[in-house]
Amino acid sequence: MSIETEYLQSAIKAFSTYKDLADRAMAQVTDEQFFMSLDAESNSIAVIVKHVAGNLRSRWTDFLTSDGEKANRDRDAEFEITDSTTRAELQDAWDYGWKRAFETLNALTAEDLEKTVYIRAEPHSVVKAITRQLTHGAYHVGQIVFLAKHFASGTWQTLTIPRRASQAFNAEMFAQKRV
Repeated sequence: MSIETEYLQSAIKAFSTYKDLADRAMAQVTDEQFFMSLDAESNSIAVIVKHVAGNLRSRWTDFLTSDGEKANRDRDAEFEITDSTTRAELQDAWDYGWKRAFETLNALTAEDLEKTVYIRAEPHSVVKAITRQLTHGAYHVGQIVFLAKHFASGTWQTLTIPRRASQAFNAEMFAQKRV
């Protein structure tokens, strides 16, 4: 397998992992908690979802052929939630953004990694653009997980290795036959 193919597969797996973490975290909060922020300067899960959805849609639509900052994107509006905003509409936008990302990533070839794309008129190698999106997504997924864990508190179901379970997890992993 070429390094280019391995990079693409690794990036797709990482994006998938982060989406899954966010989805499982959001599933643990109520609608009220989804829209709640910690203070006036903090974003709610709803705001983060709206922003990430807008960013994904903009960046991954016509990825190789148009600037990643689409003219029809209103980034500032992504940080505003109105009384009529619903969790379902935000979930739909979130799912659409991720769908665009995965469709685009899965269609990329090793040769595409050598191309140049633009984000806000700034040239990026395709590798740099993917990495930029991956780190941006991870940053916001971390925020979603933090907020969901805070709000779910006593009912929180861990998304990774539970506390005080690292030794057992490691023993299980090391006991598996290496391929």
